[in-house]
Amino acid sequence: MRHYIYLLVSVFLLTLGLTGSTQAMDSVTWMEANAPPFFILEGDQKGQGYEDVVTDILKENLPEYTHKEIAANLSRHIYSFKAEEKVCNVGLFKTPEREEFLYFSTPSFFTLPTVLVIKKKDYTTFGGSKEILLDNLLKEGKVTLGRAAGRSYGKHVDEVLDRYKGKDTLFVFEGDSLSRNFFKMLQKGRLDGLIALPEEALYLAELLNFRDEIMTLTIKENQLSYQSWISYVGCSKTEWGKEIIEKINQVLLAQRPTNRYRAAYERWLDESSLTGYRRLYETVFLEAGK
Repeated sequence: MRHYIYLLVSVFLLTLGLTGSTQAMDSVTWMEANAPPFFILEGDQKGQGYEDVVTDILKENLPEYTHKEIAANLSRHIYSFKAEEKVCNVGLFKTPEREEFLYFSTPSFFTLPTVLVIKKKDYTTFGGSKEILLDNLLKEGKVTLGRAAGRSYGKHVDEVLDRYKGKDTLFVFEGDSLSRNFFKMLQKGRLDGLIALPEEALYLAELLNFRDEIMTLTIKENQLSYQSWISYVGCSKTEWGKEIIEKINQVLLAQRPTNRYRAAYERWLDESSLTGYRRLYETVFLEAGK
């Protein structure tokens, strides 16, 4: 009888311990967007976007958390952060507004800065130069550019765009698949130009079968510093967010030098960009946040 009671007590304690372990495991939800090649949510290359890959690396190196992913538009992302949910995004530009409700990690991505995407036939309309001063372009008010609501294009470009908020020269759009919709509008002539990352422009233009019709112009404001080249993991500004960001920082510092991490972004670059990018990856990105 005593042996039987001892066995019951042992089973109870073991069950209690297992239950306690399960309850102790914390969770994190990774906020994603339908925005290739950052995230690729469908098709043959599903899961191969460079933010997909880095999210996988973080998940693998944070086994103490249960991980979920949610695909949503930018407005939903911001709502979840402000509601202090247990959510993170793997690649965000840091802005003063976002710092009010997000904790940011050490730099998570080093990307080429945003460019202005136009149709080749409109090259002279935009001044006939491969470089453009965005402030002057918007001041002239002769063209209409697309701006995604809630999206940051990097510190210097954001500052310019904010000066022309509410003007006819900027068409602000909110919704799902923002980048793809903007490219369709450019293709149909409803926009004169849009701002995008170079790899984003090439991917979407090829997807929509008009890559040969577009070109990209360097935005001079983006050459002022490397701030527009660097993005971060952002998590809700709570005690939970502070704790997970500290752990994420450890993973990033260990993983950023690896071939797998660097290749996540490099696979989407044009061959001509690789040499210069790799040099800056070593001298700028890997030194950032140490």
